[in-house]
Amino acid sequence: MSLYLEHFGMREPPFRITPHTDFFFTGANRGPTLDALIYAITQDEGIVKVTGEVGSGKTMLCRMLLERLPAKVETLYLANPSLSRQEILGAIADELGIPTDGKATHSLTRALQEALIERYAEGKRVVLLIDEAHAMPAESLEEIRLLSNLESKATKLLQIALFAQPELDERLAATDMRQLRERITQHFNLAPLKQPDVASYIEFRLRAAGYHGPNPFTDEAIRMITRISEGLSRRINIIADKALLAAYSAGSHKVDGAEIRTAEQDARFSPLQAKTPFKPQPLLWGMGGAGIAAVLMAMTLGLGQRQAATSGETGKAEPARQQPAPAPLPAGAPGVPTLPPPAPEKLRFGPLTRQHLAQYDEWIKETPRNHYFIQLLATDAAHTGEVEGFLSRAAAALEPEQLRAYRSSLSGRDRIGVIYGDFVSREAAVAAMHALPESIKTIQPFPRQVSKLH
Repeated sequence: MSLYLEHFGMREPPFRITPHTDFFFTGANRGPTLDALIYAITQDEGIVKVTGEVGSGKTMLCRMLLERLPAKVETLYLANPSLSRQEILGAIADELGIPTDGKATHSLTRALQEALIERYAEGKRVVLLIDEAHAMPAESLEEIRLLSNLESKATKLLQIALFAQPELDERLAATDMRQLRERITQHFNLAPLKQPDVASYIEFRLRAAGYHGPNPFTDEAIRMITRISEGLSRRINIIADKALLAAYSAGSHKVDGAEIRTAEQDARFSPLQAKTPFKPQPLLWGMGGAGIAAVLMAMTLGLGQRQAATSGETGKAEPARQQPAPAPLPAGAPGVPTLPPPAPEKLRFGPLTRQHLAQYDEWIKETPRNHYFIQLLATDAAHTGEVEGFLSRAAAALEPEQLRAYRSSLSGRDRIGVIYGDFVSREAAVAAMHALPESIKTIQPFPRQVSKLH
């Protein structure tokens, strides 16, 4: 709990940087944007795009959508945009409960279409929310365009909403992206807050946290916060939180220029700068004969280099190899011994993981498919230490008997998830999610339906 809460008479921190939907600010066109998004997703038949700078509130808007969309809309959330085309299909199949079983791309696409048609026949709509879409590889963006073509005789079967930084607009301006660009029917932009909006935003957050006194932030403080934050809500939260702590430390109930300067020195924000224009690599579609073969070979040989370039965007680039490794000779060729395939590595889970895997096995047998739970963690099953440590911390903050761990390979990878609770409705799960301890809220849990586990 923040040190200054009792000092200012608040029941909870007003300026957390993790998305908390009780603190959704409807000013600065955020409320109308949410309403328009809900309408577009439930009524429109094109791709929806939301752009904004880092910290402008895109993730909060996405969380509000997850809560406000009607029950007939099933949401699929894709938080890892760097997936390949096949991995994206696998992730969607995982969410829809479709086994991949090593299916080729066309077979998996057909299985997705059949599952979407079933949901359409039940009166449901399915929306795919993709966060950080600006970081998607070109071929994955092309897959999104192809997915938008899935349709019945009357309507699109999959609604897609892209949440991205402005770099996505630069990428979509490229000639080879025009087909995807033309399928985007609704565009929304989260502009930075102006000074009057910053004042209203701070006042709203204080009141939502239970503050009842006069606004502690002076006009000068508001002007300085607007300048330092450049109107980005995440930066406003960080500066305001540090300034309240500085006022508390000084025994004051007023936040003025001195407190803001202290907060600015502690935050050390870098100014937003003009970004280097994105130079997309053209997608080579529509070629024929030997041209296609040459492109496929080039794509295969350059896969490692593309992955290194993608990793480089996050500062983890690996040196590109000068020459591709020679293709291995097939088994049974002269001079090549035929060896049995290596046995899969047996994972050694810790005692807590084994306990909660067993709790899941018992729970899933009897739990109705229309119930809901709260997703806390999803990671590769090989990360046994991470899972064990997480369960240890979660068991100290939550009811251990309501914690469960499960394994899934529907996406083509061995995954393990940690979930919490059993709720008869989505609304009950959301209410329980809001009541979780702060240490759990920071990992950004979200509600899911039990049917997605089958």
